Amino acid sequence: MIEQLKDRLQGLNAAQIVQYIVQKFGNKAVFSTSFGIEDQVLTHLIAEASGEIDVFTLETGRLFPETYYVWNRTLERYKLPIKAYYPQAALVEDMVTKKGPSSFYDSVENRKECCFIRKIEPLKRAIKGYEIWLTGIRAEQSANREDMDFIEWDEGNQIIKIHPLFHWTLDDVESHLKQFNVPYNPLHDKGFPSIGCQPCTRAVAPGEDFRAGRWWWEDKSKKECGLHVTNK
Repeated sequence: MIEQLKDRLQGLNAAQIVQYIVQKFGNKAVFSTSFGIEDQVLTHLIAEASGEIDVFTLETGRLFPETYYVWNRTLERYKLPIKAYYPQAALVEDMVTKKGPSSFYDSVENRKECCFIRKIEPLKRAIKGYEIWLTGIRAEQSANREDMDFIEWDEGNQIIKIHPLFHWTLDDVESHLKQFNVPYNPLHDKGFPSIGCQPCTRAVAPGEDFRAGRWWWEDKSKKECGLHVTNK
């Protein structure tokens, strides 16, 4: 099915890919948004396609106030329901009780534990039962993502992932935002190209890697939380 989809979608632009997914899969497809600029573009395209694609976000409990701001603006603009998935309270309570509220700074192992509880486990609940998972991943965002393809099989989650903006540049994304007046997180104008949980994200300096602001204290990290991994 992967190769058939790839053949069918090859050469289509992002809007056409979204339209095809809407028509072919409908509510068997789901889109995950973290309200970054790429995800905002896809939300706009999904709304334009007037489809039944479900939309969700991972509410980790540690988001920036600006993220909640753009979340509300997105709801007002597009009228699309965005389902929030929270981490299991018992897991968060146990982790914080045993290790404190900032254990993720102490080791990579602790950081990955926090990411698993706040992101990975809720994600698995969010995509369960769907056939297609749409994301806002672009190839140029990091070396790890360049190893991906615009459509791939996610072995860990047993789902087909499609990245309609995979070949887009940052200029492409910003041009789309301006052309269609798409609401976006104001942190992007303050040096935050990649926005996650507030304690784990900082602004980046000119010339720094796109994801240098994520888990910046981990010098050798691949700057991924585990939501998007390559099978290669």
